[in-house]
Amino acid sequence: MLKNIQEWIMVLLIVGAITLIGNWVGYNVMPVEAIPGIIVLILISLAGLILGKIIPFQIPAVAYISFIAIIVSIPGFPGSEYVVKWTTSVNMLAICTPILAYAGIAIGRSWADFRKLGWRSIIVGMCVLMGTYLGSAVIAEFVLRWQGII
Repeated sequence: MLKNIQEWIMVLLIVGAITLIGNWVGYNVMPVEAIPGIIVLILISLAGLILGKIIPFQIPAVAYISFIAIIVSIPGFPGSEYVVKWTTSVNMLAICTPILAYAGIAIGRSWADFRKLGWRSIIVGMCVLMGTYLGSAVIAEFVLRWQGII
């Protein structure tokens, strides 16, 4: 378990560093301003990952991470105003870049498994992505017209 925690910390620190850079370049938030929020997010993620290993139920760690994040940001919870203040400076889209890069690396490391899925999986994946994009565009168009923005 200790080895897992060390790996998680390393991955979370790398993701945090890349997020700081993405937050700075993409959203003009200085890294010094975003560091407290990144630290909070790393600690919440680490706590959720540890809970996922300790608690014997078959619940994904992301559920524990979400639960912890909700609890620590509830108004009235001790320190919640700081958690919200610090994490507000971290743009959530900046976090997507390292996560998607990590997913790409994970897929790249198992090309043999990916190849076993066959060409049909690629077509299905492209259709899913295209449908998601088109669905999002239709919803955005509807909402923006309804609000009178366009």
